[in-house]
This record gives sequence, C-alpha cells and structure tokens, in this order.
Amino acid sequence: MKLSIVIICWNDLKVLGDCLKSIYAETHTADFEVIVSDNGSTDGSIEFIHKNYPSVRVLANGANLGFARGNNVGIRESRGEYVLILNPDTIMHEGTLDKLVSFADRHPEAGAFGCRTLNPDGSYQMSMRPFPSIRRYWISALYLRPLRRVSKFFIGEEYPWWDVDLERSVDWLSGHCVMFRRDLLGQLNGFDEQFFYHFEEVDLCRRVWNAGFSALFTPEAIITHIGGQSVARFPVHFELEKLRNCYRYFYKHFGASGCRRCRLVILAKLRMRQIGYSLLNIFKPSDTLRKRLDMYRVVIAWNKELQPVRFVETGEEVTLVELGVAQGL
Repeated sequence: MKLSIVIICWNDLKVLGDCLKSIYAETHTADFEVIVSDNGSTDGSIEFIHKNYPSVRVLANGANLGFARGNNVGIRESRGEYVLILNPDTIMHEGTLDKLVSFADRHPEAGAFGCRTLNPDGSYQMSMRPFPSIRRYWISALYLRPLRRVSKFFIGEEYPWWDVDLERSVDWLSGHCVMFRRDLLGQLNGFDEQFFYHFEEVDLCRRVWNAGFSALFTPEAIITHIGGQSVARFPVHFELEKLRNCYRYFYKHFGASGCRRCRLVILAKLRMRQIGYSLLNIFKPSDTLRKRLDMYRVVIAWNKELQPVRFVETGEEVTLVELGVAQGL
C-alpha cells in the first residue's frame, strides 16, 4: 500500500461526498486506502459512507476527540508508506495524489509534504507558514509587516513575496492537506494529543524538522479547500480553543517564560483588532462586525483572567459561564 488517506469527520456530510468523489475520480496510479475517523457525527455521515463508498474504512470514535486524537486513531490503522491527513472540505484536482506521492518519492530527505491550495473561487490560499515566535506575533499585532520591505527582521506570520509556482522547503504545512512518511509518524508518535484544535500540525512539523527531515511544498499537486466548516458553527469556542493550544505550543517549545510573553502579545493583538473593527463599525455597521466585536470582547475577557502557565500545567481557566457569555456566541 503506497498511500493511506486519513479523513477526520465531525458532522461533515454536506462536504464529505464531494471530497470522496474527487479522491476516487482523480487518483489514477497511486495505490491507496481511505480511512475516515468519525468524531461522533450525527448527521448521517457514517451511513452515507457505508452506502456509497463501502471500501472506505470507517472508525467510529463515538465522540469528538478533536483533530489530533481523531487523526491518530486513523494513523494507527493505516498501512501505507505515506499517510495523508486530509480535511473533508477539500477537493482533489486531476492527478493530485499521484503527483504528491511521486514528489515525495523524489525527496527522501523530507518527511512532510504539502501542495498548492486554492479557495473555491480559484484564488490562492496560503497553506504553509514560518514557525510561530513572539517576535513574529508582535510584528503582526502592531501591523509592522509592511516594514519587511526594509528588513527581513519584520517578516511576520506569512512568507513574503511567495512564488506559488516554485517548489521549496517551509517551516510548517497546514493540516487540511499534509502528507507524512508513516515510519516517521510512528517514530514521532503522531500528533501530540494535548492539542485539540489548532497548532497540531505546527507542532508535528517542528518535530519532523527536529528529527532531521524537512517539510516541502510542491505547486504541481493542487486541491481546493472550502474551509471554516467546523469553525463557523461555534466561532467563540473555536477561537478560545485556538488560543488554548497556542499557550500549550509556546509552553512546550519555549517554556513558562515564552508562554507568559505569548499572553501579552495576544492581548495586544486582540486589543488592536478590537479598536480597528470598532471604528469600522461606526462608519459601516453590520451584523457581521457586531458578532466579531462580541467575539473579541469575550476572548479578551477570557485572556485577562487567564494565568497561561497554570492553565497549561493544571487546566485551570475561567469558564464562559463565569464570564457571563450567552450560549449563542
């Protein structure tokens, strides 16, 4: 078996069909298997797979295990030389997986592989970034990225002047479509399961680099990524989960000091965004802006009450109920 495709599913029926259809229609030479790790879907996703794609192996987790744990369930059952971590809201283009596998075969020095990602309208979607750091977060928070034209010191959270037509090494690749060598995943014990949502692939790619392998991007293989299918349902909850994992990441890789410094820059960034959108809402009020400002209000209040090191070490944090947040947010 050359390739194992692990798809994590959580009530993704409306996009899963197109994803599976594109895999089988657009893959011609690579020998592959598809494994769906289902995180307790109740929308008929499992029944749809059994009826329309009986060759797909469904692993019913019975609950929402999150991205890392859910994918690890599939990884442990995989048999391929490579394991592709794939979101259900993706669509393969012609020969995408054949090209990605061929690219990996030509680069034994690499352990992680990513491809060109497009938005539904055909525009380019950034799917790889530099590793997070306090300096890069401050550059983003204070809107200093334009100064990168003067000095590379001001490169923020994205690669500047990215040529989407060139193969190159990158720090980390987005988890919506990233392929790893299965033997290497075994050595690294897969995703770190302390990360529920966000930063899982960042941490894993950092460990790939630490193990002596690189992460590579190829523009030859192309997918479309719809994005935001889970986040749109509970925006505040997902924003908070992203921040929880940010603190876990900085604590893991930069220690208690890095974790505390991360909180300062996050609060600064949130305040700057809150001010900017508040001004915009004065001149161009909208329901979308109001909801965004509600989200910033909750997230800032949560961060102000949080002791990040204690949170990572003990799990202690203020709850949304304690903050008086309405359940609808």
